[in-house]
Amino acid sequence: MGIVKKALILGGQVSLTVMDTTDIVQAAIDYHKLSPLSAAALGRTLTACTFMATGLKNDGDKLSVTVKGDGVGGTIVVCANSNLDIRGYIDNPRAVLPLKPNGKLDVAGCVGREGRITVIRDIGLKEPYTGSCRLVSGELAEDFAAYYTYSEQQPTAMALGVKIGTDYNCVGAGGVVIQPLPYCSDSAIDEAERIISKFGAVSTLIQTVGIEGIIDEHFKGVEFVDYHPEYRCICSRKYIEGILLAMGEGELRSAIEEQGRIDVECHFCDKKYGFTKDDVETLLREAGGK
Repeated sequence: MGIVKKALILGGQVSLTVMDTTDIVQAAIDYHKLSPLSAAALGRTLTACTFMATGLKNDGDKLSVTVKGDGVGGTIVVCANSNLDIRGYIDNPRAVLPLKPNGKLDVAGCVGREGRITVIRDIGLKEPYTGSCRLVSGELAEDFAAYYTYSEQQPTAMALGVKIGTDYNCVGAGGVVIQPLPYCSDSAIDEAERIISKFGAVSTLIQTVGIEGIIDEHFKGVEFVDYHPEYRCICSRKYIEGILLAMGEGELRSAIEEQGRIDVECHFCDKKYGFTKDDVETLLREAGGK
């Protein structure tokens, strides 16, 4: 389970979020058998989406984030809901590139520098809200900050990090997000920029001192509200049955006749669901099909 801590700082003029998403990223590694590079790219996206999910206020609210770039990792998709169930996948879970000259993983090479971030929020309105922004670097923290600035008109500074150990497990992941509120003064904005500059190695800080250590060092005395996100896939056989029925009776019958059975694999947890011809007939009959 991850932890997210949110507060107002600088006289209530700036919103602060501090996140430890190590367990969430590790769950993704376990599900998808990710390479370190793919884990870093998907993990940063999971962390950004975790931050977004804390803004979902009502039961049933949900969002999806798609990062579609031209890098070796392919498309990244992460979904979340108001219960803070987070799940995601990357098209190429075993992407590999040489390390950068500074010895760090080439996340921008995995994501790509050309492409878009698209966010869809379903918050119970007639139509979901969709926002989109071009990638600016592929490093993801800058890209999500740009998304907030240009698509949601919310100036945002963001640090995201994922650190993978020699055993390919996640030893530290998380982020820090700072958003000036509309009435924020210039001096408070300057101070917020100074604060975010301290978190260029946020994953190492999560690994070495943890989220409480970060708060003790940089935000002592600040009152936080805690959230507890978790990597959790919401798929089930019943959920998959609903997807199959949405295909329509004709297409469903055609598929089962051609293939003999229908196998569906969940992108988010890699669980497989199999349906025989008898299963499909039962499903159609129970749904009122003939």
